[in-house]
Amino acid sequence: MGFTNQTAVTNFLLLGLSSDPELQPVMFGLFLSMYLVTMIGNLFIILSIISDSHLHTPMYYFICNLSLTDLCTSTTIIPKMLQNIQEQNLSITFAGCLTQACFAMLFASLECCLLAAMAYDRYVAICYPLRYTVIMNWRMCSLLTLFSLLSSTINALLLSLTVLWLSFCKDLEIPHFFCEITQVIKAACSSTLINNVLIYIAGLTFGGITFAGIIFSYTEIVSSVLKIPSVQGRYKAFSTTGSHLSAVSLFYGTGLGVCISSAVTNSRRITAAASVMYTVVTQMLNPFIYSLRNKDMKQALKKLIGRMTSFL
Repeated sequence: MGFTNQTAVTNFLLLGLSSDPELQPVMFGLFLSMYLVTMIGNLFIILSIISDSHLHTPMYYFICNLSLTDLCTSTTIIPKMLQNIQEQNLSITFAGCLTQACFAMLFASLECCLLAAMAYDRYVAICYPLRYTVIMNWRMCSLLTLFSLLSSTINALLLSLTVLWLSFCKDLEIPHFFCEITQVIKAACSSTLINNVLIYIAGLTFGGITFAGIIFSYTEIVSSVLKIPSVQGRYKAFSTTGSHLSAVSLFYGTGLGVCISSAVTNSRRITAAASVMYTVVTQMLNPFIYSLRNKDMKQALKKLIGRMTSFL
């Protein structure tokens, strides 16, 4: 198999989830529906929080940012997949592939950071309720968001730009439905040691450290809640963390599922199918998690829908 320099690479082939022609219309309809639900759900969450002054608190500020991140994640991945299915064309340009990989990493890293920031917010609210407004002021919230965005951007750019060092084989097939950075690196014919080391460091930083921070926050939360004498008080304290715990379990659980599927099977199709969970399904379900389990959010959504219907 011959080599070609990265500057000569023009296209990759995204093999997708299935090559069966009969399944293509089904997958197109399914992913289009999921994308529309994701867009509408997250937009409603964002607009409800912005329009309701009662929701202008740190917790809902982070939920708003999480919804925006989920919306961007889906937009980075699904439209190109739908275009390829509709046009029956598997190709994506080298620049387009690298751009998609960069933004996919950016928003995945940002989601990890935001979930950790939300856990810290709940930790302060429950463990230090009298100092909550002092600690979690708008300056702190803005700094946490800015730091998350800055670190995620640097990480995504670093991992993406180092791909430019690689030389690629002529057979540039990616057995995935989007340009996932590890799959792009596997298509290279030159040494990928530095790239793999950087990926492991990024995974440890944005996956391991943020998850450890979430575990620490909830360990302290559980310890504080168990000290509350009344059952009603304990229930009220735990109820404020239910939605976040569900989102954390869904995101990290599906991410772990992808890692396990990669380790126990050689089928790249199975790994790609597992990746749908944390890149598509999680972003679709998060709006339901934060709206169905939250009375304030339900009221804000009702007000927003009422205003929209009266306007129409």
